[in-house]
Formats: sequence, structure tokens, C-alpha cells
Amino acid sequence: MSTRIKRPRSPMRKEPSQARLRATVDAIIEAGARILGDRGWAGFTTNTVAVVAGVSIGSLYQYFPDKLSLVKAIRRRHFDEVLAVLRQATASDLPLQQSVEALVQGMIDAHNVNPELHRVLLDEVPGLEGSRSAHDAFVADYQNRYRDFVAAHRGADAGPSDDVLAQLLSGAVEGVIHNGARKGTLDSPELKQELVKMICSYLSCTDR
Repeated sequence: MSTRIKRPRSPMRKEPSQARLRATVDAIIEAGARILGDRGWAGFTTNTVAVVAGVSIGSLYQYFPDKLSLVKAIRRRHFDEVLAVLRQATASDLPLQQSVEALVQGMIDAHNVNPELHRVLLDEVPGLEGSRSAHDAFVADYQNRYRDFVAAHRGADAGPSDDVLAQLLSGAVEGVIHNGARKGTLDSPELKQELVKMICSYLSCTDR
């Protein structure tokens, strides 16, 4: 009686399907971001997203059961882009002026790809209660990155804690950038110049 030897399957076989899956999900998220920015929340439908993404509505629902879950993924991608900017800014050993310029330009770039999308996310999309834990994790990482930035670049020897300064700095940058996205002024060189000047002045004059 002969024994049939089973050969183990190569793990490489799974990679193409995983790559295709990732490409499909990315295409849906990209199409969703475009439709949401162009048409607003009222004109945002999963059927339209599926057509633009080039997938069937059934395929879309395999990954996103409704449009709120898709918006959650769009928002999470934006969170990742913002955190990437902060990671790069806090990892550099550049002087204050150059570090602040890199931070501000990175934030402008992250919001300027589709400024209408950010306006819709800020002003039209209903709250996503189910994504609270993901949002809390983002906020914690976001504030930690700003605290590292402050610790690396603040001035003298006494004064507010790094946590307080990080909260003030992040609030100022976020307010200016989000307001610029709403008003369509993110491309203004003067806006960038004055925001950089404000941050540099504050950090260099802050007594530690």
C-alpha cells in the first residue's frame, strides 16, 4: 500500500490574493473620499462609490456593510496621514524654524489633497459613535507627538508643562488648518508664513 505524501502549500500563494484585496479596499476608500468631497454627505451613496471604484455593490458590501463604515475608513486614513506628518516632524533633528516649516507644510499637504472632503468630514458627516476607541487612540498618539515636538524645541527653563504647551500648539495648528480647509485658503503662502512665525515665536519665547 503506497502512502501519498502531502506537500505543504507555499505561503507565497496567498500574497497575490491579499494584494488584490488590499487594492480593492484602497480603490473603494479612494472613490469614497472623492464622492464625499464632491457631493457632500447628502450625495454620498454606496452605489455611486461602487461605480467609481469599478467594483460591484456586492464586493463593496463585503468590506463595508454601510456608508458610515466606509466614512470611518476614510477618516481613519486621514488620521494615519496626519500622524505620519507628526512622526516625521518629531523624528528630525532640524533647527526650530525648519522643523516648524516641515510640520506646517506637512499639515497643509495632508489637508490640501481634497479640502472639500475635510470640510464635509468636519461639518456634515454625523458622529461615528462606533469609532470612539479608534478616535481616542488617534488623539492620544496625536498629543504624544506634539508633546515630543514641544520637548525638542521649546525655550528656557520654567513655565507650562510640555503637555500644556502641546495642547495649545496642536489646537492652534488644527484650528488654522481646518479653518483654511473650510475657506479654501490652504494654498496661501501668507497663511503658512504667519503660522510658522507664530509657532516659532511662541516656542522660542516660552520659559521652561
